[in-house]
Amino acid sequence: MKLEVSTHKLFGYRSTLRTAKRLAEEAVRVVDRAVAGRMPDVQVVLTGERTLAEVATAAEFETAGCTDKRVQARALRAAKRLTGDTAGRAIPLADGGVLVVVNVDQHPNEATFAITLVHELVHAMQTSRKGVRDRLIAGMRHDLGVERLSRRAYRDHERLLEAEEKEAYGSEYLAGRLVPAAAA
Repeated sequence: MKLEVSTHKLFGYRSTLRTAKRLAEEAVRVVDRAVAGRMPDVQVVLTGERTLAEVATAAEFETAGCTDKRVQARALRAAKRLTGDTAGRAIPLADGGVLVVVNVDQHPNEATFAITLVHELVHAMQTSRKGVRDRLIAGMRHDLGVERLSRRAYRDHERLLEAEEKEAYGSEYLAGRLVPAAAA
């Protein structure tokens, strides 16, 4: 398990990067013990609201094998519309790792950052479970129009995504072990 923390088009945030590295190391340790699965290689990228969509969609295109420029442009526009509400995303990568993209504009303090980091690391752990990575990639390929799923398979995918999201929200209490203020 490798952990890499970096920034993307984010200038003047050196202290935030140091804090993120410290919290990420602790969060990986805590989540790895508490959640079922194996922690894959994780890349945490800190970025702003404007570039969150670029980083996330570029990773999705690479993982899904999407080369159609029109589809890419449409997906990027859709992602940009949603970035105002997005605190972070966990995206499975083609090499077997997971990219965690965190919007630093949504996090005014360490406590909120720790909660988001734990939430996304739980999603990273979920990708190591049997069949989850393949299902997530198939769902991405469906959403991008590369390879369609049957209605039944897509409904099952959506249902399982909802259950995984509930599990991640239920595990956010682990952030209290990183930053005591997050427990409140």
